[in-house]
Amino acid sequence: MRTIILSFSLLFFIFAGAFPQNDPDAVKILDKFSAAALGAPSISMMFDLVTVDQVEGTTNTNSGSIILNKDKYRLDLSDNIIWFNGETSWNYLPDEKEVTITKPEKGDDSFQTRPSAVFSLYKKGYKSRLIEKKTDSYLIDMYPEDLESDHIRIRLSIGSQNLDLKSLEYKYKNGVTVTLKVKEYDLSRKPDGSEFAFSPAKYKGIEIVDMR
Repeated sequence: MRTIILSFSLLFFIFAGAFPQNDPDAVKILDKFSAAALGAPSISMMFDLVTVDQVEGTTNTNSGSIILNKDKYRLDLSDNIIWFNGETSWNYLPDEKEVTITKPEKGDDSFQTRPSAVFSLYKKGYKSRLIEKKTDSYLIDMYPEDLESDHIRIRLSIGSQNLDLKSLEYKYKNGVTVTLKVKEYDLSRKPDGSEFAFSPAKYKGIEIVDMR
């Protein structure tokens, strides 16, 4: 699970010196993509998460769903559920019948703390380049300005008609590539605030580990 969470975290680096300036076309597309997503009442996605480790020669696929509302989210995977209400995180493992409560540090831009950062990272600390323009989608690469980053790159595929996210590919220096393949993308859902917090009444008889 740590690999999955880190995968959603925010990444990138390759050929940084080769692309010293932002590609204006890429920035324009990302501006529209970001405005559409962050201006919606929520962002809901169903996806397949594929992790390929070239060093170990392994491939792992996990299906799930997520709903985001600013810095709040609920992530459902086959082996756990994570809620984050902007301050507190609950990580529930059904097989273990256990939920762990943590309070992430302020200023942490990892996925677990601020998942909406995926839609605005390009604005600071990264260079963007439009790799390919098709009739129905754009392919954009983002590279970190920090050469010490443990990530190589993030590659986004964005629908040209509805500015919807088609896929995200995260590439790491350690040989791991994580691809989020979006199956459904919805900006119309209006979530209840309680959806982003763990409800003890719904999960009776489980162990609660409070690490705050």
